[in-house]
Amino acid sequence: MSIVEIQQIIKPVNSSDGAGVKLKRSIGVNPNYYDPFLMLDEFGSEDKDDYIGGFPAHPHRGIETVTYMLHGEFEHQDSTGAKGRMKAGDVQWMKTGSGIIHSEMPAMSGGKLQGFQLWINMPAKLKMSKPEYLYIDSKEMQTYEDDDKTVKTIAGKFENAEGPIKSHNVEPIYFDIELKKNKEFNFDLPNTHNSLIYLVNGEITIGEKKHDKLIGSTLILLSKGEKLRVKSVYNSKFLLISGKPINEKIARGGPFVMNTKSEILQAVNDYHNGTFVK
Repeated sequence: MSIVEIQQIIKPVNSSDGAGVKLKRSIGVNPNYYDPFLMLDEFGSEDKDDYIGGFPAHPHRGIETVTYMLHGEFEHQDSTGAKGRMKAGDVQWMKTGSGIIHSEMPAMSGGKLQGFQLWINMPAKLKMSKPEYLYIDSKEMQTYEDDDKTVKTIAGKFENAEGPIKSHNVEPIYFDIELKKNKEFNFDLPNTHNSLIYLVNGEITIGEKKHDKLIGSTLILLSKGEKLRVKSVYNSKFLLISGKPINEKIARGGPFVMNTKSEILQAVNDYHNGTFVK
């Protein structure tokens, strides 16, 4: 089996979205996308002025958004009638399909807010499907733990812990891993998938080849292979995200991701004409 090595190391770009929420964007800038992943943001701050504006009501079509909270609370509301308050450790997995209008607003007036939002592309055959909203309480997620590491499974399976996201077209893997100093995380990845690691904090090494120093808030795109080996230099926390490429043409217009420019124009027209939500 081939060893997974580093393909590219990317430092996130400081940006803002919504009503001025400060964030670090690593996919959606360079690279513009990493099939099937369209965007990856780390958002949050200990300064409420950096996040208090939140993400007021806005539309999406043709993508899935996965929001994972590490600290703080967010309130979600959308055009399907779904409502919920995200707490630390919770996940919101939303399939926007033909169109959804939603808002995500901080449910706190101060303190630390931190989380991630991942955009996953949808294949053409599903882009106009009925929207779905899935809220996953952290208590529902299985975690593997031993003396070296803790692995929280949002999607995929590690040892005896399996994530609640199943029967998905890109066969996703989404783990939150905490690795103690000088310990190893080993995992067999599907060689059909595009895979990445997002280092949240600490320092790690990957694979067998020498590479630049990897320290907090860093995106690491991985080579195709099966044997992933991560070693911690210090206590470290990172996300492992992997998915099967869709391999379709992408047309992108703000919150809409379709296959052609005409479909983007249709989404814009539908939104302005009041026919967006089916």
